[in-house]
Amino acid sequence: MGKECGEPVTQIHCRPKMTVCELVDAMGKAGAYNGGALYRAVGIYESMLRDKKATKFFGLAGAMVPGGMGGIVTDLIAGGHIDVLVSTGANLTHDIIEAIGCHHYHGSAFCSDVELRHDEINRIYDVYLPNDAFEYFEGFMQKVFSELKPESRISISALLNHIGRRTKSGILHTAAKKEIPVYCPAVQDSMVGLQYWLFSQTHDVTVDAFADMPVLMDRCFTAQKAGALLIGGGVPKNFILQSMLMTPNGFDYAVQLTGDRPDLGGLSGATLDEARSWGKITEEAQAVTVYGDATITLPVLVAAVMERIHHG
Repeated sequence: MGKECGEPVTQIHCRPKMTVCELVDAMGKAGAYNGGALYRAVGIYESMLRDKKATKFFGLAGAMVPGGMGGIVTDLIAGGHIDVLVSTGANLTHDIIEAIGCHHYHGSAFCSDVELRHDEINRIYDVYLPNDAFEYFEGFMQKVFSELKPESRISISALLNHIGRRTKSGILHTAAKKEIPVYCPAVQDSMVGLQYWLFSQTHDVTVDAFADMPVLMDRCFTAQKAGALLIGGGVPKNFILQSMLMTPNGFDYAVQLTGDRPDLGGLSGATLDEARSWGKITEEAQAVTVYGDATITLPVLVAAVMERIHHG
């Protein structure tokens, strides 16, 4: 009875000392909803990281660093699991803030924002960041920018590398140390951009928004295979996926972690199957979207894959 339906759902049983990978495997046997999608995402991401021919892209959108996810990105870079990183300027701003010794703090989403304003505290849902962090940030950034060669022209990735080499920890520092390019095509939409604008009022250094394109496109044209892990959507997701449009290639692996709906037409919620219609993802690509809070799905995904790779 029910053979025509396929495999039956296996009920999950949690036990003491169960590993993350064991839990994900149990979710896969249950196979339902986004638990099942997360299990498939673990398999695809594992295949992508094990594939020696695949160039590995990572897209970082949403307030992930304030939410504590920056360490995961840093570790993936250090472990050689990211070849190209594309981020929002906001995440890089918060990465720098952490790297210069400032902190984000546990707060509450149920509070008086007017009182927070009077106390000079900025809120990111239930995370607090005091204004004095931005004061330290401004001093640091202006000093770093002042070290740029006058009357020079620099790409966004080179600017971020310059910053990373002057910090002692975090995403930009590790990327600079590992010589991994960090692209931020909307850098002006961030405190990094505002600080550079402030610097540019009295200094003649040009940041060329198009200077990164030749190197990036060369890499896309020469890539034997390509994979992408996309956290959220927005500019990083589009910048990564469209990079293959000018080439005869497409992404062979793609995992998207998002909380946005696909039926509103926005890119952040758009399915990866939709990307096949554009040729951004190949017809045969292994791809899955996991809907949920990335501060839950990203740690579970990466922990399970690292367990498989290092202990499997």
